[in-house]
Amino acid sequence: MENVTVKVKKLDPRAILPSRGSPFSAGADLHACMDAPLTVAPGETVIIHTGLTAEIPEGYAGFVFARSGLASKSGLAPANKVGVVDSDYRGEYMVALYNHSQKPVTVSPGDRVAQLVVMPVASTEFVEAEELSETERGTGGFGSTGR
Repeated sequence: MENVTVKVKKLDPRAILPSRGSPFSAGADLHACMDAPLTVAPGETVIIHTGLTAEIPEGYAGFVFARSGLASKSGLAPANKVGVVDSDYRGEYMVALYNHSQKPVTVSPGDRVAQLVVMPVASTEFVEAEELSETERGTGGFGSTGR
């Protein structure tokens, strides 16, 4: 497995560097950097600051995913499902958390609110074509491979 170094800068002294929960965790936890606890009402989206910015190497991108425990137990997950952080972005990492549950959920300073996974991305060129190759699936859409 390739080791990728990501430079991280604290924008706030209270910020917590991303960290993996175990040696084989794919994602590194992102922590809330805030002055006080914040209660998220059912159906509400809030922006949670991390107090961090980072330099993801060219050829990679950061993907902000839900923390499975937080999403399944409390109903809090990124509003956009998966956030994409491009390698040339140098702004603060923030997480738009949405409360999917039927009850208010409180986020406190230092809480783990999402996880960042750094993955390689292909440089892609899109070229218009008159025809595409045929496949067995063809134009079969949603649910077509589960038959």
